[in-house]
Amino acid sequence: MDPEGHQSPPDLRQVLILRPPPVFAVHEQYFSNKFQILKAYESPLPTHDFLRSYAQSVKVVLCSAVGPITADVIRDLPALKLVVSSATGVNHIDMAECRRRGITVTNVADVFSDDVADAAVGLFVDVMRRITAGDRFVRSGRWPATGEHPLGSKLSGKRVGIVGLGNIGSRVATRLKAMGCIVSYTSRHKKHSTPFTFYPNVLQLAFDSNALIICCALNNDTRHMVNNTVLKALGKTRVIVNVARGAIIHEVELVKCLVEGEIGGAGLDVFEKEPNVP
Repeated sequence: MDPEGHQSPPDLRQVLILRPPPVFAVHEQYFSNKFQILKAYESPLPTHDFLRSYAQSVKVVLCSAVGPITADVIRDLPALKLVVSSATGVNHIDMAECRRRGITVTNVADVFSDDVADAAVGLFVDVMRRITAGDRFVRSGRWPATGEHPLGSKLSGKRVGIVGLGNIGSRVATRLKAMGCIVSYTSRHKKHSTPFTFYPNVLQLAFDSNALIICCALNNDTRHMVNNTVLKALGKTRVIVNVARGAIIHEVELVKCLVEGEIGGAGLDVFEKEPNVP
């Protein structure tokens, strides 16, 4: 309120952040120069109380996958008009509640697609060639005691199945084809513009692949889609890479298969309950 007791108009430059996305840490000064940043994560107040104190003024929320925008958060912010996500997916945002309230949701679309595709290929090379495993073997001092480290596997000629041939998946496919891999995929719909072989489901794709690379979105249909049955369809010498969302793989079953040697290895960029990693 102003000195005469009148209600101040909402500050259109206010941006609320529940938990700072990685992009904010890099560009915090830029954001702070442009907007009034409300940092809920630095407040001693419980989140609910902090949100209520700005309920009538906050129109924009900046978030990432580590700071979910739930229905409760949305209800605490009746003036909210825009949710900006620094992630590709929107599974961490209650889209139904946003639709009901007429709140606009934006994400980064394909801004990071090349970077994630590079990471996927890097993890694939790593787990196939045992690069970081070999590094751990040498640094642990086991080489003199146990002899040679197990050999890795060549990449060319490998059958690689991509789960989700969208912005990221298609870029992964292009990179792997250039490396001499035989690429196939499963997706919600067959892509008629691509030369890669389509499989109707992930189980059939796993049976016919030396490696699975997960690039699809997380939703009710894909949560725990890669379960014990799919993992065992890969077999003891085959590997899985995940650069999508951790919960697409049933993590408990993945750990069990790895410990028992039911699959050959895993390259994981994401986990189901980050930052808690089994």
